[in-house]
Amino acid sequence: MKDKIKENINQPEELERLYRSDRNQFESGFEEIYPAIENNDLANFWKIRLEYHKANGKTKSFRFSDIAFVIAACLITSILIKFPAIFNIDLNDIVYYEKNAGIIVLFGLSMFAVWINKIFSPKKIALIAIAFLVPALYINLLPLNPESQSLNLAYIHLPLFMWCIYGMIYIGLDLKDKRKRIDYIKYNGDVAVLGALILIAGGILAGTTIGLFSAIDINIEHLYMEYVAICGLVSAPIVATYIIQNYPTFTNKIAPIIANIFSPLVLITLVIYLITILVSGKSPYTNRDMLIIFNLMLLGVMGIIVFSVSETSLNKKQRFNEIILFILSIVTLIIDMVALSAIFYRLNAYGITPNRLAVLGSNLLIFVNLVLIMIDLYNVNFRKADIGKVELTISKYLPFYAIFTFIIVFLFPLIFGMK
Repeated sequence: MKDKIKENINQPEELERLYRSDRNQFESGFEEIYPAIENNDLANFWKIRLEYHKANGKTKSFRFSDIAFVIAACLITSILIKFPAIFNIDLNDIVYYEKNAGIIVLFGLSMFAVWINKIFSPKKIALIAIAFLVPALYINLLPLNPESQSLNLAYIHLPLFMWCIYGMIYIGLDLKDKRKRIDYIKYNGDVAVLGALILIAGGILAGTTIGLFSAIDINIEHLYMEYVAICGLVSAPIVATYIIQNYPTFTNKIAPIIANIFSPLVLITLVIYLITILVSGKSPYTNRDMLIIFNLMLLGVMGIIVFSVSETSLNKKQRFNEIILFILSIVTLIIDMVALSAIFYRLNAYGITPNRLAVLGSNLLIFVNLVLIMIDLYNVNFRKADIGKVELTISKYLPFYAIFTFIIVFLFPLIFGMK
């Protein structure tokens, strides 16, 4: 098909005939050869046409090769997550999962991303392999010290760093196209929504299965939870990704509804929470647990804002949603300023530690990002700017999060002497 497309690139009627004869082969073949023909006007027309069909939910036909690769990726991921048990290796399960679970899940997703993006270049495959192998070796060679803040921070932030690596693979290693970064953010929201539905269905299946066997006096709960449940848990994102790629109509209807419902609800919750803090007299300056909750809430709300912006931009102009997002960005910025002042207070009162420095860095990153998003949302609501500008700001800022997680994972343990 690739050769036929190249031969007939200047013959519109023949290209249309090829497309109608086998749409899937035409799309995959065109995507592979497009970099070589991108200067051709007709090629650019076909690129726009094919991308329009995808964006508007044209469902791909069933392909056995995709199903086979999904199954293979799920099996490899499941084997890796249960590696100590399958091969009878004496490892601390909690430590093994803490160090490797994030890498394993994102490796499985990356395998599927390589397949759907048709990244078959040996150099690119080798680069991707190194990108996973080096962090995996590094994190497993770090000494075991549960009391070490810098090491615990490395364990926590490594999945976030690998999420950045997976993002580069997901967008086909095209780091220049900022629109693809937004597609990746939207995809993460879709995976969260669809993955939750899959896990709920899996929980119902688990309860039913265990109950049925218990009725005949066979206890399979331990075996089921240790193998089937854990393997299903790490496979759920891969299955969700397959559904998103092949049945976009389904996710394109659910995700905007979730975004539209949750944005105002989160805003109301945050306002009530801030008022309650003032009335109750509780303070994040002296209450460490409260400061932790503050920061977790901040990260969650920041994610909701980014996800909601990407979903709102896909639909017709929605004045109500845009105003809600603007107000939500202001309230979240207030929360971030409170958290930052509490962190500076604790640094001054109790000194510098890896935890406090990491929290300070993340809050400063989010603060700057929120300010930029708030300014753009102000222009969208009061100066008639396009909400796509907000997306562009978000996409430009993503590399800073990647750099920050790299510093926490690879430099903090060295800077603080593994303490």
